[in-house]
Amino acid sequence: MSRIPTKDDILKWISENPTLTSKRDIAKAFGIKGAARIDLKRVLKELEAEGHLSKQRKTYRDPDSLPPVSVLSVLAPNKDGDLFARPLEWQGEGQEPRILLVLRDTDPAVGEGDRILARLQEVKEDDHRYQARLIRKIGSNPRKILGIYRQDAEGGRIVPIDKGADKEWIVRADGVHGAKDGELVEAEQAGPKGRMGLPFARIVERLGDPSGPRAVSLIAIHQHGIPDEFPDDVIAEADKAKPTDLKGREDLRDIPLVTIDPADARDHDDAVWAERDPNPANEGGFILWVAIADVAYYVRPGSALDHEARKRGNSSYFPDRVVPMLPDRLSGDLCSLHEGVPRACLAVKMVIDSEGQKLSHSFHRGLMQSAASLNYKEVQEARDGAPNEKCAPLMDTVIDPLYEAYAALTVARKQRQPLELDLPERKIILGEDGRVSSVAFTDRLDAHKLIEEFMVLANVSAAEELFARNRPLLFRVHEEPSVEKLDALREVAAASGFNLAKGQVLHTSHLNQLLAQAEGTDHDELINISTLRSMTQAYYFPENFGHFGLALRSYAHFTSPIRRYADLIVHRALISAHGWGSDGLTAAEIDDLEATAKHISETERRSMTAERDTTDRYLASYLSERVGTEMTGHVSGIQKFGAFVKLDETGADGLVPVRSLGAEFFVYDPEKQTLMGSNSGTTLGIGQKVLVRISEAIPTTGGLELELLEIDGERLAIGPRRHRKGSSGRKSAKSKIKRAKTRKKVTRNRR
Repeated sequence: MSRIPTKDDILKWISENPTLTSKRDIAKAFGIKGAARIDLKRVLKELEAEGHLSKQRKTYRDPDSLPPVSVLSVLAPNKDGDLFARPLEWQGEGQEPRILLVLRDTDPAVGEGDRILARLQEVKEDDHRYQARLIRKIGSNPRKILGIYRQDAEGGRIVPIDKGADKEWIVRADGVHGAKDGELVEAEQAGPKGRMGLPFARIVERLGDPSGPRAVSLIAIHQHGIPDEFPDDVIAEADKAKPTDLKGREDLRDIPLVTIDPADARDHDDAVWAERDPNPANEGGFILWVAIADVAYYVRPGSALDHEARKRGNSSYFPDRVVPMLPDRLSGDLCSLHEGVPRACLAVKMVIDSEGQKLSHSFHRGLMQSAASLNYKEVQEARDGAPNEKCAPLMDTVIDPLYEAYAALTVARKQRQPLELDLPERKIILGEDGRVSSVAFTDRLDAHKLIEEFMVLANVSAAEELFARNRPLLFRVHEEPSVEKLDALREVAAASGFNLAKGQVLHTSHLNQLLAQAEGTDHDELINISTLRSMTQAYYFPENFGHFGLALRSYAHFTSPIRRYADLIVHRALISAHGWGSDGLTAAEIDDLEATAKHISETERRSMTAERDTTDRYLASYLSERVGTEMTGHVSGIQKFGAFVKLDETGADGLVPVRSLGAEFFVYDPEKQTLMGSNSGTTLGIGQKVLVRISEAIPTTGGLELELLEIDGERLAIGPRRHRKGSSGRKSAKSKIKRAKTRKKVTRNRR
């Protein structure tokens, strides 16, 4: 009878022969035959139970090592351009090993998020344990699922948190990743797409208790793939940064620049000052200064900080947290213009006439020292005659001149006529427990508008400066609305009794005339919202197509490099244009400008979507305790499946499903944006005032379902029971709509 090898013998063999680890291979290696195989099987089972081996299909291996052929997920390149990967089948108890991907010239291109099949070699270097050679590319961007894990005997299921998700995901026992029942988890699709039945998923990260007070924004951050942890090399770079001195800079510390921000602002990246222009040729004119933190000095092209900042594209703001573009050592310290502390800056000096028209500008790389860190409310109160102890000494030299310069800028603004939308800004107030305590609509003060006008002028100056010097940059582009969206806006305007002229080149002044017609009427907010929806999305691009909404020929973002990568690009372009140092825009960056513009435009949209989803979830959580309460609102949107209603008290958007509108058919008219009852004639249209009852609020998805009670002060008329599909009820409603359209065409022809 063959001798059964010891456990140490078996482990040594598997370690030395990682490709020969099946029970048959082990038996052959030790000459085990016949009945002795039963004893070998027992020993292997014991090793597996003790955690020394992990069985995968018909092979055994050390759980703290990787198989020679593994599926990997490619990570972003480091500052040296090296590609690393992480294993997707790690079973060990320790930290996942780091894997260096070594590509041959003949290998296809791979990038962050790609999944590959690779052959591994253990090397145990200082910064990685394995090297990987590509066998083949499996595919990239597997579908991500964020949801609640529900355990069962065979593994479990994931219930997605996404609004509108209509299916659960099966998790096999080997894909649980240690998740516990009821936890919030992130998973990715494990089986083929398009298979029949419920799809399979594999949990890749456990996110904890979904009912925790801070889970709302965390859900949005993970769901939208917003990076929320800085890599070690990025933090190390930021920690090494030191305050700069006056070398190579202008001394601007004698200028009493002040920062004006929200009261809860943690960082201050812009400072302002104004004075009367002493030049007699510019009587009534002003000299304006806008100083911006010199982020480019600390975030150099090609550095780890730069790679991470570009990857994030911008900071993301949530009611309970900020996901910053830069580590706090920079955003909250060295690049924050704190009161009384010397800070590096890029500043622009602008001269305007008495009517706010810019006569000249000049850029400076300097060292400034903020005279005061102020907030909007206290500055406005000071201007209105009630200065506090901090503002009182600044009235004559700082605050009053700022407002006088702002008054001149408003004259130029009226002549330019940018789009004058009036939409209240909603702010969610959280209690100490992280739950919503109230929803407030913040006042828009002249102090807010003052800073906005100063920043717009500084941004215009940056665009004009670089354009004049024939230097590449990223413009902020906002194109005019499409013909289709303008036609839809005209329909809404006409239905509300207003007019938007047709057949001429559209200017913002035409839209402002429409907004003025609606001001103070019941349709005021409707026209503002509809006008906003008709606008195209602003984006970044290396070519200049103008900014429609601001009515400007050239516009770029210069004033917020702490939180926007586009501004950092503009700063670097200015540094190169003026020859201020080696930290300007590089040739490689210039070649990549279009790709950078596309990327950061996408990250901006990603953040906006995440912020909106977070607000929806917070509001649903707040309203979940008020299910059954009646509230007023107005119809903000119409779709085939129902009507969206914006609640007056909170600004939350809820859905009145068409199925809840009684037993009759409701026919959707996409041109008029209405739903019409087939028998009762009840018509729902955008802008109508309604009374609704909250029937369901789901915090995990942000979903809010409403029951319609009144339309324009009248109780909802419910029609008789629905007819079968194709019956006269539906035909009747359609014929009413058709007759109405015919009458409309006849009227137009008569005109």
